[in-house]
Amino acid sequence: MPTPLVSVLLPVYNGEPYLAAALESILRQDYKHLEVVAIDDGSTDRSLEILERYRKADDRVSILSRENRGLIATLNEGLGLAKGDLVARMDADDVAYPSRFSRQVALFAEEPQLALCGTGIDTLIGDRIVRGRPSPIYRRDSMRILSMFFTIFLHSTVIYNRKAIPDDMLVYDPGYPHAEDFDLFRRIADRFPAAMIDEPLVAYRIHDASVTSKHQRQMRQTHLKIVAENLERNDFFGDASPLREIGAAVTRDTVGTAAEFILSLERKISSCPAKTRKAYEDGILCFFYFLYQMIVDEERPELTHEFLTRAGKWQLIRRRERYGLLAGARLPWCSRLSIAATRRVDWLARYMQSVPAASVLPQHGAVCDGL
Repeated sequence: MPTPLVSVLLPVYNGEPYLAAALESILRQDYKHLEVVAIDDGSTDRSLEILERYRKADDRVSILSRENRGLIATLNEGLGLAKGDLVARMDADDVAYPSRFSRQVALFAEEPQLALCGTGIDTLIGDRIVRGRPSPIYRRDSMRILSMFFTIFLHSTVIYNRKAIPDDMLVYDPGYPHAEDFDLFRRIADRFPAAMIDEPLVAYRIHDASVTSKHQRQMRQTHLKIVAENLERNDFFGDASPLREIGAAVTRDTVGTAAEFILSLERKISSCPAKTRKAYEDGILCFFYFLYQMIVDEERPELTHEFLTRAGKWQLIRRRERYGLLAGARLPWCSRLSIAATRRVDWLARYMQSVPAASVLPQHGAVCDGL
């Protein structure tokens, strides 16, 4: 069997702080038959200079540089330029571990009908790594259902199989800004097999300048739009407008309606066949936490209290946070202090459990001196 070419699609927009680490992690893969399709989307920093230095050092790197057109246009342009039967996504601020591509390619070789494969992640915060953990929800027969409720893979972990996915499907839709991956994954998983290698093969970097951080509100609105569409198309609801409404504005009314919506969805799921019910329950639980976090981020504890009370989900929230929210129904400032303290404790706990990133991440300068 010939060794398949992996085309690594790397959009870059002002990626200077982390781009070298991302490129080195790609070029140091133990799977060598790859090309890097790097598109500089009108960067105003030194991103293009960094890309050029890597291209001179390794002829597997190709670069297209032009004016800024946005992520979705850049991704679709990159798909048109990619030559490989397998197309891997990579973001300019993440790091792929050395065996990422070889592990995923081996799975495609075992299952040629497989259309989409993602992996688990570690989280990269500053110079520390927080280790990811496997999740029991990623069963092979659950992927289509899970893809209705949330983005089943982190974008930077995905490889697409062009031999299994029709060309007219493997396109990012500009109608779903900042959740274009969620939309594409649900469309693929609805018709073709998808698989998760549920162990960390990518380090996902969290920082204030990331696309997720900068566009969180619109991303959540699009996410809710997609879930509403999925529920309507699968005949769970004729009208899932409560999800679109809370995306537009988080108010006491929309929070209460969203809570009732979750309860109604749970009742509908309870009558599903046992074979699919567990996957639906897992998907709804993940979606509940999505709504919960969105409401918490409004920093209006009375809304969080309303949501948990109407949904009857206090038992799902950590004990110390629950007490703070109960107090916050009458004394919002008290609840804010409690939640802030909870976040500080959790951050410290995660930090103490983390390990130095230097133990697993590539060091800058190994491919191109002086970067």
